[in-house]
Amino acid sequence: GLGFNIVGGTDQQYIANDNSIYVSWIKKDGAAYLDGRLQEGDKILAINGKDLKDLRHKDAVELFRNAGCYVSLKIQRRLQPQNGPVGHQGDGESGGLPLAAILVPGLALAATAVWILLRYRQRI
Repeated sequence: GLGFNIVGGTDQQYIANDNSIYVSWIKKDGAAYLDGRLQEGDKILAINGKDLKDLRHKDAVELFRNAGCYVSLKIQRRLQPQNGPVGHQGDGESGGLPLAAILVPGLALAATAVWILLRYRQRI
């Protein structure tokens, strides 16, 4: 896989009244960890252009499992670490920055993670 786990969905809300999908854990030495940009608590808005809004958890997991060789993630950075569920803003901006300032690095992360994953698999 891409080296991280997700939580959330319509049937397993991570945050009350929020059906979003979040990064819950990043595998040490996995593709996402080695890249270093994806963080636990980040909200994943889309994978390969497919909006993750209002999906059941297992359907989101299937999208990740069937993503193919090239994976593009659209993410929203968490605001700050907290005990329990992560905080976020739903207005499309984080910390006063335009959403694009957060999403562009996220997409670059996804491309890099896939590249690392493919290179790693070729060496096995």
